[in-house]
Amino acid sequence: MLYRNHGPIAALPPALPLGRRRGATDAGGRGADGRLDRRVLGSVVNPPPIRLEQVTLRRGGHDVLRDLTGTFAPGSLTALAGPNGAGKSTLLHALCGALPVTSGRIDLGGLDPRAIALLPQEGRLDRSFPISCRDVVALGWSARLGLFRRIGAGQYAVADQALAAVGLAGLGARPIGALSAGQFQRVLFARTIVRDAPVILLDEPFSAIDTATEADLMAIVRLWHQEGRTIVAVLHDFDLIRAEFPDTLLLGSGRAGHDGRGWGPTGGVLSTRPPRQPRLTAVERAA
Repeated sequence: MLYRNHGPIAALPPALPLGRRRGATDAGGRGADGRLDRRVLGSVVNPPPIRLEQVTLRRGGHDVLRDLTGTFAPGSLTALAGPNGAGKSTLLHALCGALPVTSGRIDLGGLDPRAIALLPQEGRLDRSFPISCRDVVALGWSARLGLFRRIGAGQYAVADQALAAVGLAGLGARPIGALSAGQFQRVLFARTIVRDAPVILLDEPFSAIDTATEADLMAIVRLWHQEGRTIVAVLHDFDLIRAEFPDTLLLGSGRAGHDGRGWGPTGGVLSTRPPRQPRLTAVERAA
């Protein structure tokens, strides 16, 4: 099992087929201008708003998040920021149904929690499991087809396209244990491409990778956003947040509860530059 802390992915209702849009692409899924073609990313129905009403979350016998109220608008691109221990990862797990709400309510607007894709922290994944890059990416189909439906040649072809789209063409047979941190993160993005989910949660997606990989993966996040998907990403780099994320939820600031001043347009939420938080090591993240 690839995940250390979570069970297998349950079956989803049938998803829309990959979109057919105009424009030729090369083997890496890029158009004539060198940009990633959107049809590699799939097509989705507009997601509903996700509303939080006085949400309190508890882990390890302690409340890590209290009385959080606000809305992730359909198709919004939100950075989730704040100091270590503020409840950022905990909130992502609650949004996708992996963690129960202690009090309050998360209203998904009728969206099945299984239709939410979570890209977890790299340190929470067991890379010693003997599985190839191609098979990891193809696991994205398990969420769409169900665990007991066979992943066939057509689905593996899409997995290969997703690997090429993230810059890993020809590495499908390589075991994940032989990858660098940046390559493994690209594999996780490729699997998320295959998931084709209307809501995408990214837990520290740019930690422990080089600037070139960060730029490539951020380009995919932009295209997801342009497709109308709702995206929430845990981030520590406030320069990146200001440059790329229109909205920010700042936890642990004493402002993200009742009045909502810590949740909104990034320029207002980060009007006073917060101190940059140190990135956790893989061992610390897995604790």
